[in-house]
Amino acid sequence: MPSKTLAPAGPTTAPRDKGPRIRFQFGPQQINIVGLVVGIVVLYVVLSIVAPNFGTTRNAFSILQSAADVGTIAWAGTLVIVAGEIDISVGPAVAFWSVMLAEMAGPWHLGIGLAVVLTLVGGAVIGAFAGWLRARFGVPSFVVTLGLWLALRGQAEFMTNALPVPINDSNFLDFLGGTLPGGIPVNAVLMLILFVIYLFISRRTRFGRSVFAVGGNAKAALLSGIKVSRVRILVFVGTGLLSAVVGIVTAGRLSGGNATAASGLEFDVIAAIVVGGTSLSGGRGSMLGTLLGVLFIAIIGNGLILLGVNPFFQSVVSGVIIVGAVLVNLALSRRGSKDMV
Repeated sequence: MPSKTLAPAGPTTAPRDKGPRIRFQFGPQQINIVGLVVGIVVLYVVLSIVAPNFGTTRNAFSILQSAADVGTIAWAGTLVIVAGEIDISVGPAVAFWSVMLAEMAGPWHLGIGLAVVLTLVGGAVIGAFAGWLRARFGVPSFVVTLGLWLALRGQAEFMTNALPVPINDSNFLDFLGGTLPGGIPVNAVLMLILFVIYLFISRRTRFGRSVFAVGGNAKAALLSGIKVSRVRILVFVGTGLLSAVVGIVTAGRLSGGNATAASGLEFDVIAAIVVGGTSLSGGRGSMLGTLLGVLFIAIIGNGLILLGVNPFFQSVVSGVIIVGAVLVNLALSRRGSKDMV
């Protein structure tokens, strides 16, 4: 008699594999960006109500124009800070290159075209020199750029006796310092073009990934084959070059060079970058966050002016913003560290 095969008890089919569950989690950078967007919207609504003429199109263009100098340099400055460095020389660099452009185009009779080219090359060279000192001798970037801060501002004032240096009529400089049809500031358009370029560099290039790696852990980056010295030099080339760009735009707007121009610009740049969520310890940051930080600070400054707040008190507000941003940054970094454990 044949034996019967007994069927196993329980379900005859295997349970369906539903695959991994997707969970959306906000990291410190994303939280900071969302907070900035909300803050900008709230600020804009409140100031449109309480500040006269704040909500007009003309004032919106004015905000963009005032944000342009800070934003243009902040793109390169973001990579510097992400790499774990800092550059405080950008303000004097802008003034110095505006003076150099005026001198080369005027008393030195080099012509505006050659003067612009030499200004851009000079800015990149000065930046490379700062990066080389940092990379070759290990001098802290704060010390290197502090020395440049003193040298560039002092040299600009020495060359001009702190007096403006006029530039003869130049269609190119007039264009840079002017507006497009509809009242759109040219320097704001330039800022946004450079933003797109730096956004691509930071997200889509090997160099951009190397900057984050160096800022996160320079020794590990070196062991993985990244040329840390080259990365450090190139990030300072960026701030030097864009400082020269802003120096040219400043000369166009002022119709000449001015050794006292861009006073305190370096602090506005650092404030915008930090408010945007870039970690001062390096390894974390984003161009989008910096863009929002630039707009946030520009809106506050514009609103305080329209409200008639004392200019000296505006500096107090800027200081509070910087300290507050650092505290928020530290809190988000600690939260991110706990999430990773």
